[in-house]
Amino acid sequence: MDTISNGLCKAERLNSKNTIEELFSGGSKSFSVFPLRIVFIPVVKKKNSLVSILISVPKKRFKRAVKRNLVKRQVREAYRKNKHELLGLLGEKESGLAIAFIYLSNELYPTAEIERVLKQILEKVTSKMQ
Repeated sequence: MDTISNGLCKAERLNSKNTIEELFSGGSKSFSVFPLRIVFIPVVKKKNSLVSILISVPKKRFKRAVKRNLVKRQVREAYRKNKHELLGLLGEKESGLAIAFIYLSNELYPTAEIERVLKQILEKVTSKMQ
């Protein structure tokens, strides 16, 4: 992958049932930086993308879909802006990664706070991958 796009294309979304089951069945690594929890597992690199992501906001936390979708948009945007360091490292190693972001809080947070937390998470994942 020569150039890394700034967008979040369809290939970067995790939609394989087998990969999702593998991600949550065990053998994956996870940690939390409130209000997000991340679960990740190394996978075979796809031809279009190095990282596939899944964002989950439980209905138990927010009953209204409007709020769940707002949180998903915030996490997606924060990831999109800060994914380049992780993608660079994975490009060098020629490996792939499946990541699930799970929202843990019952409250909404400003986008800047979500982005700060997501930067910490991506730095931690990058350090674990080295």
